[in-house]
Amino acid sequence: MSNPVLVEVTRGALVESRHRGAVAVVDAEGKMVLGIGDVERPVFPRSAVKTMQALPLIESGAADAFGFGNAELSLACASHSGEAEHVALAASMLNRAGRDADVLECGCHWPFDQHVLIDLAKSGKAPTVLHNNCSGKHAGFVATSVHAGIPTEGYVTYDHPIQREIRGVMEALTGTALEMDRCGTDGCAIPTYAVPLDRLADGFSRMVTGRGLEAERAKAARRLFDACMAEPFYMSGSKRACMHLMQAAPGRIFAKTGAEGVFCAVLPEKGLGIALKCDDGGTRASEAMIAGLLARLMGSDDPAYAALDALANKTLRNWNGTEVGQIRVTDALTQ
Repeated sequence: MSNPVLVEVTRGALVESRHRGAVAVVDAEGKMVLGIGDVERPVFPRSAVKTMQALPLIESGAADAFGFGNAELSLACASHSGEAEHVALAASMLNRAGRDADVLECGCHWPFDQHVLIDLAKSGKAPTVLHNNCSGKHAGFVATSVHAGIPTEGYVTYDHPIQREIRGVMEALTGTALEMDRCGTDGCAIPTYAVPLDRLADGFSRMVTGRGLEAERAKAARRLFDACMAEPFYMSGSKRACMHLMQAAPGRIFAKTGAEGVFCAVLPEKGLGIALKCDDGGTRASEAMIAGLLARLMGSDDPAYAALDALANKTLRNWNGTEVGQIRVTDALTQ
């Protein structure tokens, strides 16, 4: 089936570009209360499931053993911008586990934040693995391995105990068998698994409500969500969509982006788990989709509605500051 157009980009009075996508929302009882498009097609959620991947960090006892608080747990779930605070905290997490940056196997790239990138380049320095947007997640993997007495070498590989544990966690939460035919390699070198959107949404609903989970896992999942909502900068970065979405309703929205146009989110007070995918992988569209969807689910009388609606529908301006068009969500998403 062809997914509907959920975001339009206009120029003047005409639609210049269209973005199709699919959306799944599952409630506290496990019922899909909203399904748009093909929600049964497996998609790679990429970084949108970092809270699932971080569960062993808490469940193993490593987070408490190394004194990780909200900021560290948020960074363990982050696709951060490589700002100074992110780099320093990732290094601190490793140091508390008795390791340094040399142990990280995520590779390095220039910081996402343009100002940080320019300052780093002007200084004549090159980025390190700590600037990788996934360095906090990988620091969590290393800490979990160290605490469990598992060798850290090769912790990104499919058969490493840490990745086997994460695979089991994701299978249990989503009810999906994650065999090799569903496995790819993520940008930070760990395995990534294709899961249908409705199963992802159900997994996030279970995490935020504790439905069907053992008490310790339910507690760990809620602890991660609470940490990210308390410290959204460490899970995201300055002027990033995830931070803006969570700041629109502090403590009431968790939202996490993933590469190629994926978002997963929860509304704790409503017990809702959310997963969406922009077909063409466009970030501008997926960010509009999640903001428009959250506005719809929160309701027009909610204090956060105006801020969310503004994130969903943006004015486009040229280099002179003249209004030239809009990015806007369609009725297929909002009504």
